Amino acid sequence: MIITRSPLRISIGGGATDLKSFSKLYGGFWIATSINKYVFTTVTRPFEEGIYLKYSKLEKTKSINQISHPIIRECLKYLGFSTPQIEITTLADIPAGTGLGSSGSFTTALLKALHVYKKKSIDTNSLAKLACSIEIDKLKAPIGIQDQYIAAYGGIRCFEYDGENVVTYPLNIDYNTLIKLEDNLLLFFTGFTRRANDILKDQDSKTKSLDPSMIANLNEIKTMGHDIKKCLEGGNVKKFSDIMNEHWNIKKKRSDKMTNSNIDAWIDYGLKNGATGAKLIGAGMNGFIMFYANDKNKLRSAMSKIPLEEVRFKFDFEGTKVIV
Repeated sequence: MIITRSPLRISIGGGATDLKSFSKLYGGFWIATSINKYVFTTVTRPFEEGIYLKYSKLEKTKSINQISHPIIRECLKYLGFSTPQIEITTLADIPAGTGLGSSGSFTTALLKALHVYKKKSIDTNSLAKLACSIEIDKLKAPIGIQDQYIAAYGGIRCFEYDGENVVTYPLNIDYNTLIKLEDNLLLFFTGFTRRANDILKDQDSKTKSLDPSMIANLNEIKTMGHDIKKCLEGGNVKKFSDIMNEHWNIKKKRSDKMTNSNIDAWIDYGLKNGATGAKLIGAGMNGFIMFYANDKNKLRSAMSKIPLEEVRFKFDFEGTKVIV
């Protein structure tokens, strides 16, 4: 049995500039970090012939073309499985559809496991690039490349993207700032219902048509990403929390589907009860609110009265890896 794990992620700054439609014209820049919440994938050879898949559904088939799960189907095709006798199972610490990049994490974990199963090697950059190719080029998902790359690499990293090439390097942050950031960032779960594809399709379409407001919005988000890099590398977490609020206000302008009255009320409530910065993680509508809090106990006490469940986390620095 082969077991791999791939971390989920949170976006620190510059998110949404990772779509090719924007990056190839203006250059994308963002900072992301992986967290110690994971997608696990197991691959093994069952006793009976066939393809056995266990995820949120169960599948049993004899042909790759009959597989309903698109990512599994395309990954098996890419690696040249013809008439496989294989069982694939996936589990996750956090459910899909919550804005933490689970699809990219699953794809990198699966590709890593299948490469090991076929006794093939793949380096980190190639793994991230292949995961993007499967989801974006093969399956035409209206997404960017942030999730696959940070899942593959792990850590707190900066990314530069010109629509073709990706340059990535660790954020140059000192230990004390790292600990302060990790301790004071809190995640609260708002619910499952999301329309990420609708929001991203709209963003992609408007960018391709050179919509002035969308282009201006994304350029402003990119500038904030660079500002966040400067303030975190300089140890100024107070400025970072201020930019979080600016980022959220700009992000909301991209789509009327980005937020709702509950999310707006919860963020406002948190900012009045211990938090100094806040934004919604992911494409929008639901998922997780991320707060930066100087008074964590006050914020936790306040949010428990709504109630919103907190998911505690630490940063992950290992990326996609083989466990067994």
